[in-house]
Amino acid sequence: MSRRRGRNARKASSSPGEATARAIRRIPVYELLDGDALDRLEAQADWILSTIGIEFRDDPTALSLFKEAGAHVEGTRVRFDPGHARALCASAPSEFNLRGRNPAHTITLGGDNVVLMPGYGSPFVTDLGQGRRYGTLSDFRNFVKLAYLSPYLHHSGGTVCEPCDIPVNKRHLDMVFTHLRYSTKPFMGGVTSPQRAADSVEMARLVFGEAFMRENAVIQANINVNSPLVFDGVMSRALRVYAAANQCVAVSPAIFGGAMGPLGPAATAAQTLAEGMAGIALAQLVRPGCHCVLGSFHSAMNLRSGALAFGAPESHLATLAFAQLGRRLNVPIRPGGGQITAANTPDAQAMQDSTSAMWATLLAGANQVWHAAGWLEGGLTMSYEKFVMDLDHCGMMLKLLRGIDTGDESLGRDAYLDVPPGGNFLSTAHTLRHYAHANYLSDLPEAGPYETWVENGRLTAAERATGRWQAMLAGYEMPGMDTGTLEALHDYMARRKSEMPDEWY
Repeated sequence: MSRRRGRNARKASSSPGEATARAIRRIPVYELLDGDALDRLEAQADWILSTIGIEFRDDPTALSLFKEAGAHVEGTRVRFDPGHARALCASAPSEFNLRGRNPAHTITLGGDNVVLMPGYGSPFVTDLGQGRRYGTLSDFRNFVKLAYLSPYLHHSGGTVCEPCDIPVNKRHLDMVFTHLRYSTKPFMGGVTSPQRAADSVEMARLVFGEAFMRENAVIQANINVNSPLVFDGVMSRALRVYAAANQCVAVSPAIFGGAMGPLGPAATAAQTLAEGMAGIALAQLVRPGCHCVLGSFHSAMNLRSGALAFGAPESHLATLAFAQLGRRLNVPIRPGGGQITAANTPDAQAMQDSTSAMWATLLAGANQVWHAAGWLEGGLTMSYEKFVMDLDHCGMMLKLLRGIDTGDESLGRDAYLDVPPGGNFLSTAHTLRHYAHANYLSDLPEAGPYETWVENGRLTAAERATGRWQAMLAGYEMPGMDTGTLEALHDYMARRKSEMPDEWY
């Protein structure tokens, strides 16, 4: 079984249209807290929801839905009796598919499934050749292509970087088109206004069909909570657009301890649960059974400078605790932030922060890992070199999650019979049967011994990554699309852009 999965993974690297997107966890998750501790955190979340409440601003419809469901609504403040929000979340499925344009790229969220996706939301991009600059539509396309080409990313992402050369009110059209045209993996749509959410859903319908989308989720929304304890109208109304269309809603509070919530991982985990349940409850009131993901983006702070400390152990403890709470809510979870860092360049700090965050996220039992590739500078920048370096680490972690095969073939008894004590196993039949796929093979060129490294120009890992991402883009082949569908997408984009003046702010 492990040999077959390994062979498919290597094949996917050169033929992404044939890749399987499914990654299954075979090792157990790490349970940080016992039942009593989890009960206390859930009680804290209920206390927040019943005593303090959540504000839903500029969204009378949401307030009406909560009032009709029995919540206590005063102005824009919504309070829930203990257990009420959790009960409203109960209709959310524990596991569901997010369909890809190529069925081979359909992913499953929940259970033992693990889905990795690139970074999100960076206004800047950087590479070793051109340096740091505002992202463009060309950069956005490049990162979508890189995510499509990699067998280690199962999801195309959303706003992988901001295409800042496109007007703010129109760029969602180009981003959704790029995901649909240049990739066949699941993706995220626009959420920065209800109309942009509606445009995203409609463009997906042009590709997948209205009837198919009534029964299947093909597009995902990133609904950020304006922590602490506020859903602004933009987010809650966008949430309702996706929920009404039976698409996927990922609710992700963003809590930085000491700023958006009290200090400490316990407080962060409990507040995240409270805010997340409120959002999922709204999605279920709009459409019972709506596909939802309970997310979290959190960080400790350097209390001397106020800077975010993405590599801090407190952040990782919150990730582990929150994941346990999410599993008890019985919905797919996105705990932690993936390979995140505050470093400004793909250096040792960047990779140390990213590696520790990724370990915590995967050990926590994440079903979906955002920001798994490319993230620099606290999310302000997407790095071409770090994207490739992160992909390499993603491959390693996915191999780790498969666990250890202890079957007869894995123990290699026939090899012992071929080699006397003190001998060499490199030429045995067992080694020859497995050598191509037994160990993870890095996609980055090896530096070699010191003398060879010097002769080849003393290239750093980041410099070697430059050649890798350039080679990937040079080998990219665009997936096919029906001519009529492509024309319909172009027509829709042209009509919508003609209906509104350019807005750059």
